[in-house]
Amino acid sequence: VLEQGRSYRPRRHRHPSRAPGRPESPSRSGSYHDPTGYRRRREHPRPDHFGPGVRDGATGGLHRAGSGGAVTLRHDLLVVGGGPAGYAAALYGAATGLDVGLVEEGRIGGTCLHLGCIPAKELLETASVLRTVRDASQFGVSTGDHKPVVDLAVSQQRKQEVIDGLAGGLSSLLAGRNVTVYDGTGRLGVDHVVTVDGPNGSTVVVADHIVLATGSTPRTIPGFEVDGTLVVTSDELLSLLEVPDRVAVIGAGAIGCEFASMLADYGSTISLLEALPEILPGCDADVAGAVRRSFHRRQISVHAGVVVHGHDPAGGVTTVRFGNDEAVEVDLVVMAVGRQPRGDSAGLVDTRVVVDDRGFIQVDDRLRTGEPGVYAVGDVVATPQLAHVGFAEGMFVVKDILGEAPTPLDPTTVPWCIYSHPEVAFAGLTEAAAVEAGHDVVVSSHRLAGNGRARILGDTDGLVKVVAERDSAGRAGRILGVHLVGPWATEQLGQGYLAVNWEATVDEVAAFIQPHPTLSEMFGETVLALTGRPLHG
Repeated sequence: VLEQGRSYRPRRHRHPSRAPGRPESPSRSGSYHDPTGYRRRREHPRPDHFGPGVRDGATGGLHRAGSGGAVTLRHDLLVVGGGPAGYAAALYGAATGLDVGLVEEGRIGGTCLHLGCIPAKELLETASVLRTVRDASQFGVSTGDHKPVVDLAVSQQRKQEVIDGLAGGLSSLLAGRNVTVYDGTGRLGVDHVVTVDGPNGSTVVVADHIVLATGSTPRTIPGFEVDGTLVVTSDELLSLLEVPDRVAVIGAGAIGCEFASMLADYGSTISLLEALPEILPGCDADVAGAVRRSFHRRQISVHAGVVVHGHDPAGGVTTVRFGNDEAVEVDLVVMAVGRQPRGDSAGLVDTRVVVDDRGFIQVDDRLRTGEPGVYAVGDVVATPQLAHVGFAEGMFVVKDILGEAPTPLDPTTVPWCIYSHPEVAFAGLTEAAAVEAGHDVVVSSHRLAGNGRARILGDTDGLVKVVAERDSAGRAGRILGVHLVGPWATEQLGQGYLAVNWEATVDEVAAFIQPHPTLSEMFGETVLALTGRPLHG
């Protein structure tokens, strides 16, 4: 984490240095010398009483206003939406000394913590453990005559314990930084006035700066109305208590492939349907091909390049129609066709905030809306819908508010992680995208079959691919993209992500020593091959 007041430039091997004209770092007391003139901490004391549905961040307790009518509260920064992007803005803003309020209509932590990232990965870990036990005999570990089975009731209980622990920790962080949390739906009007409609009435809040972080909801397609029984989205699937025999997963992006992989491990027969020509759109072609081949070996039926026409429920099952007169009878349909931004959910009446036809709030490269002093972050803007991108955007807007001139985020270089089996992780340009962008590329790819650690694990499905730009001498130069498939790929992306964002060259990265035996050394081997002097490849 870079020190407050220091600038970060994503250039290779350059250390952050003090930028001229930037504010000094905070003192231990929390006060700042601020050449921008922006007030970092409210000079007036915190209010002694709160409107209905307001929790004092310092205590976490619920405080209600007296009978004297609505009270207008003021903050330096008010965040509407308590998911990753929103709470990141709140926590980071409070850490700089700003007086911060946070409005959340549901549960702090948002979709990621309660209905997305965390519960999905918990249930995927259940699938991983089940897979490991099933294959234990290869290592001389016997389960006797007993076939391992999954008890989803127990798994769901563990999932909830993980969520509750993280949610409690997040609430403690907000309380510890004196963030005032408002329970209710926030509606932004003119002059930065936000009306919070909560369970016990309305509270009026005004702030110098507003951050809209209203998130997204699962999409569906016409003809597939979600009923929670035959047709579900991620919201319902992640509370599954029984393993369905036959499942159609519609959409083979990151979410769809994770669900297809998870349910296949549980024992379901899977039909994975994708309208585009290949699964995992946006991934490198070699990566998508590796996952598809792995799915085929696991008897996951993949149908890419097909249009889904509808379904015909009858007798507790349904028949999904797709492609050229093809059909499959299933017990459950999982909709995994992306997420719909909630651009209009924060009111915005008589403001200059613009919501486009897709539901995204329009912002510039500094995440500023058309309304001065109002920003938008997270799933509600047209950037990668990833929690960690939301974290970065939340911190970015705080720096922008403080006049620190942060470097705009580049969506082409953010890290992506997909937790299917095999896992996928990448950062930077795919080979096709690099060529389309006009780069003369050099590519190196190594499969995990030759990696010692992968063979020890008994899990050799996967590869490492590095895309580099050819330099003026005709050799591989700057690294443009790093793409991983295989066990624990999501935990190995760090060095590839840094190489892409620091614009490191192949020679620079090849000079580093990789630990052996590890899965991550395959990245070093792949880069080394690009120097023209491979070791094991």
